[in-house]
Amino acid sequence: MSPQADLVTAAGEVPGYLGPTAALVVAAAVIGYLTARARVVPIVGFLVAGVLIGPAQFGVVDSSEAVEAAADIGVILLLFTIGIEFSLERLARVWTWIAVAGGLQLVLATGAGLGVTLALGGGWRDGLFTGFLLALSSTAIVLKLLGERRENSAVRGRLALAVLIAQDLAVVAMVLVVPLLGPTAEGGGSGGGALLWAVLTAVGVIVAVLVLARRVMPTVLDVVARTCSPEVFLLAIVAVCFGTAYLTALAGVSVSLGAFLAGLVVSESRASTQALAEVLPLQIVFSAVFFVSVGMLLDVGFMLANLPLVLGAAAGALVLKTLTTAVAATAVGIRLRTAAATGLLLAQVGEFSFVLLTVGTAAGLAPLGLADDGAQVVVAATVLLMLATPQLAAAAARLDRSRGAAAGPVSADEDGAHRDHVAIIGWGPTALELAGTLRDRGVGVVMTTLNPDGAAQAEADGHTVVRGDPTKGEVLRVAGVPAARVAVVAEDDPEQAVRVVAAARAVTTAPIVARPLGAVDVVELADAGADHVLDRDRISGHALERAVLAELGHRVAHPDRGRTVVDTTRVVRYAWPDGSGCGHGDSSRPVVPWAHGCVGCLREGTEWVHLRTCLSCGYVGCCDSSPRRHARLHAAADDHPLVASAEPGESWAYCFVDDVTVPAPGGAAPEAETSAAQQ
Repeated sequence: MSPQADLVTAAGEVPGYLGPTAALVVAAAVIGYLTARARVVPIVGFLVAGVLIGPAQFGVVDSSEAVEAAADIGVILLLFTIGIEFSLERLARVWTWIAVAGGLQLVLATGAGLGVTLALGGGWRDGLFTGFLLALSSTAIVLKLLGERRENSAVRGRLALAVLIAQDLAVVAMVLVVPLLGPTAEGGGSGGGALLWAVLTAVGVIVAVLVLARRVMPTVLDVVARTCSPEVFLLAIVAVCFGTAYLTALAGVSVSLGAFLAGLVVSESRASTQALAEVLPLQIVFSAVFFVSVGMLLDVGFMLANLPLVLGAAAGALVLKTLTTAVAATAVGIRLRTAAATGLLLAQVGEFSFVLLTVGTAAGLAPLGLADDGAQVVVAATVLLMLATPQLAAAAARLDRSRGAAAGPVSADEDGAHRDHVAIIGWGPTALELAGTLRDRGVGVVMTTLNPDGAAQAEADGHTVVRGDPTKGEVLRVAGVPAARVAVVAEDDPEQAVRVVAAARAVTTAPIVARPLGAVDVVELADAGADHVLDRDRISGHALERAVLAELGHRVAHPDRGRTVVDTTRVVRYAWPDGSGCGHGDSSRPVVPWAHGCVGCLREGTEWVHLRTCLSCGYVGCCDSSPRRHARLHAAADDHPLVASAEPGESWAYCFVDDVTVPAPGGAAPEAETSAAQQ
C-alpha cells in the first residue's frame, strides 16, 4: 500500500477491498459453523456461502481480483499439503495407475463428451471441447475430502489421486489444444509443435523437481530447521511452495500440479511434519476462500429458469464420469466395487474446467453445442456436482466396504502407524534414558522434538523420531499421540511444557506425565491436562520412570515397599461440591504430594497409620489415629484446612475447621491415592 493510501485510510476512508473480504470470511465462518453443527462437511457450507453472497444473488461480494487471488492461493496451499503427506515413495507405487488408469479415464471421458455433443446436434469441435471439460475432476475438493475422512491410504483414495495427477498433466495439453479448435483458429503445424514442446517441458519440470527433492531440498530445510525459529521455517516453506508453483507455471505446467510437486519436494525432508503443521492453518483459511469463490459462480436465477437442462447435464456428467472412471480402474486390476466407488468419488467436474471454459468460449466454442447458454449450463451443473461431492464420497465409502483394508503398506507418518506406544515429547538426557528403559522392557517409543541435533541423537540410538513443533496438533497426530498409552512431556521450558500438555490433552485421553525443568506451576500444568507433574527439585531421579511404568501397569520397586506409599508425581484434584457444609472449598487446588509418606514422620523417624494430602499445597501428613497427627498440625499452622485421603481405595476429603467429610463426586477415588500402592 502506498503512503498516500495509508494517509487516506488513516483519515477514515475504508479500503475498497476490506468490506467484500470481511463479508466473504464472515459468511464462510457462519455458514461453515451451521453446516458443521448439522454434521455436514464444511465444504458444502463454503459453497453455499459463495452462492448466497455472490454477484448473481445478494451481490454482497463481486468477483474481484483479490477474491480470485485468494482462491488461487487456497488451491496452491491445499495441493502443497497433499504433496507433503504423499511422498515420492507413495507416488512411485501408483505411477502405473497414473499412466494407465488416468490416461484411459481421460480418453473415455473425452470420448463420452464428444459422443453426447454429436448426439445433440453439435459439431465435433464443440464435442471435443465438451469432452475436455467432462474429463477433469476437482482435485481440490476430492483431496480435501479424502484428508478429512482419513482415506488417503485407501485403494480408492490412492487411485483417485493417480487419476487426478493424470488430469492435471493433461490440462497442459488441453489449454494449448482448445484455442486450436475454435472456428477462427488457423491450421498448420505450429499447434502440434507447441503441444509437443509443452509435453516435453512438463516432463522436464517433473524430472527436475524429483532431482531437487532427492538431492537438494532435504539439506536446505534441515539447515533452516536448525535455526529453531518457527517464523523463518514457515517463510522458507512458503517460499518453496510458491516458488515451485511459479516456476512450473512459467514452464506451462498447471499451478496445482506445481504446488503438489513442491509438496513432494518437502516430503523428502525430515522436517516435513513440521512443514505440514506450519502451513496447515494458512491452507484452511485460503482453501475456504477458494470454495466460497466457486459457489459465487452459480447464477441461481439461470439455474431455476433452465432447471431441467441443468439437472440433466449434472446427471449425465455424474453417470458418465462414474462409468468411465470405473472402467479405467478395472483396467489396472481394481475390483469392481472399489472401481465404482472411485468413480463416484471423481464424478464431479473440476475447478480447472472453469479455466478451460474461459479459454474455449473466448475461442468461439460452445459446450454441448448450446451456443451462449452452454457455458452457464456447465457452470451450474459443475457447482451442483461439487455440492453433491461430500455425499458421493460417503456413498463411495459405503460401497467400498474394504475401505482402507486393502491399501497396502502405509508410510510411518500416517494415522495408525504408531499405536500402543509411549509418546515422549521433548529431548534431553532424561527423555533418552526413559526411552532406553522402555525399549528394554519391550515398550514402543516415539519421540517428538523440534531440535535437529536432539532428533539426530535419538535416531542414532535407534528410536523413532518425529521432527516438529509439539504444540501443533498435526505433529502430535503424526507422532501417534492420540493412540499412545502414555504421553510424556519433557520440555525444558515450563511455559512451553504447559502449551504442549494442552495440545496433547486436546488429542488424547491417555495419562500425561509432565516433567518440565525450572519452576513448576502445578496448577497451570494440571489445568492444561497433566495427570502427573514431576518437580526435579523434590523427586528422585527415577520418579519419571516409575510414574510411566505404573501407568503402563508394570510392577515398580520402591524403597518403602510394604508401607502406604504416595505417588509424588500424580496430580491431586478435588472439586469441592456446593452444599457440602464447608465454607473453605475455594482453598482446594490441584497439587502434587510433597513426599511418598508423612513429611513429619519421615523427618522424625516415627511411624504413621494413615496418610492425608493437603489440598492447598500438597503436604503429606499422618492422620489423627497416628501418634504425631502431622496432617492436623500442618492444617492449623498454615491455615490449610482441606485434606484428601491418600490411602488406596479411599475416596473422600475432609475439612479440619468445619469437621465435614465429603466423598468424591460420583464415588470415584481422588486421583492421588489409586496408584500409591503400586510404588
